[in-house]
Amino acid sequence: MNDKNFLEELKQKRDEYGVTQIQIATACGITREYYNRIENGKIVPSDTLKETIISELERLNPQEPLFILIDYFRVRFPTTDALKVIKNVLKLNPKHMLREDYGKYGYESQYYIGDIFVMCSVNEQLGVLLELKGRGCRQMEAYLLAQERSWYDFMMDCMTADGKMKRLDLAINDRAGVLDIPRLKAKYKAGECISLFRNQKGYDGTEKCGSDVPKNTGETLYLGSTSSELYMCAYQKNYEQAVKKGIELEECEIKNRFEIRMKNERAYYAVVDLLTYYDAEHTAFSIINHYVRFLKRNDCLPKRSWELDEDWAWFIGENREKIRLTTQPEPYTLERALNWVQRQVAPTIKMLQELDKQNNTTILKDMIKNAELKKKHKHLLELEKSNIEDRIYTDISQEDDGIF
Repeated sequence: MNDKNFLEELKQKRDEYGVTQIQIATACGITREYYNRIENGKIVPSDTLKETIISELERLNPQEPLFILIDYFRVRFPTTDALKVIKNVLKLNPKHMLREDYGKYGYESQYYIGDIFVMCSVNEQLGVLLELKGRGCRQMEAYLLAQERSWYDFMMDCMTADGKMKRLDLAINDRAGVLDIPRLKAKYKAGECISLFRNQKGYDGTEKCGSDVPKNTGETLYLGSTSSELYMCAYQKNYEQAVKKGIELEECEIKNRFEIRMKNERAYYAVVDLLTYYDAEHTAFSIINHYVRFLKRNDCLPKRSWELDEDWAWFIGENREKIRLTTQPEPYTLERALNWVQRQVAPTIKMLQELDKQNNTTILKDMIKNAELKKKHKHLLELEKSNIEDRIYTDISQEDDGIF
């Protein structure tokens, strides 16, 4: 980026974010007068100062440079009545869910709508298992919004129904590039990290993506063993999304992600903490601060003196605004299927059209005529006729034993 483009983008973003010159100057550790001369082109800042200005400006982004999401939620209920879980915990209408005679993790059948899965068994030891992965969490948030419930309300309903937490992931998304993953990996390798975890792993991601030219899926740092009940994962989310969605890095909203992944007892205590404080930031950063810290040596202090790394200190809460649990509700629609058709199927259909035209055949027409819609396809068509309010279960007048 040349100086002219840098200054134009700087002024535009500062105005867009509503940030004053004194705010950005203070954040960068320079005077307002000095910053004013930079912005007016009278002083050319060093590359290091440019990077600092860009970084601090993004941290002042009013769209919250950091925010927390629940990105995985799995809970088991001590009942074999899946319909009660669907009606009274999820508060969804079972008639809008598809039932299949198989399930994961040893369960015999499952109900699902989109990526919200309820697995069933006649075995009381297995009970009923609710699983929401990332997309399922976003879809559940759409229903919670329509039900006027929060994640905290939903968790309380799960606990009141004697739900046993099996997994909870808290994801801290970084819009501003606060978390420099390659730098954190380098600091760990250099011994500039205090950690209670015994195992750490770093990965440089590449993926073929159907071509001979590997695409960079970003770098990842695992803190802790993936087989333990608690570990952490920091990775370059924008690289992952750029490869997955076929878009440019600049189009990705999230640059980095820091995840806390918890199972069983650890997940349970995290939920208890969430329901005690109703503060996802408190829960997430209490866990992070207990297990890991990144440091730097301060040459101004006595020999072998260390202090928190500046970027890590900002990330964990020093000198930044409070961050909150965010929802990004995504109603389940045919959009996912249509996107898949557009990316994977449409080119083949177009080729068959050209082939029929070229050879005066009806291959494509015959294929469509002879195709049979499966149960899941019919289910999708039925869902398109309903709206989110239709899928919510409201008839609880017959229930007289609490949630169960």
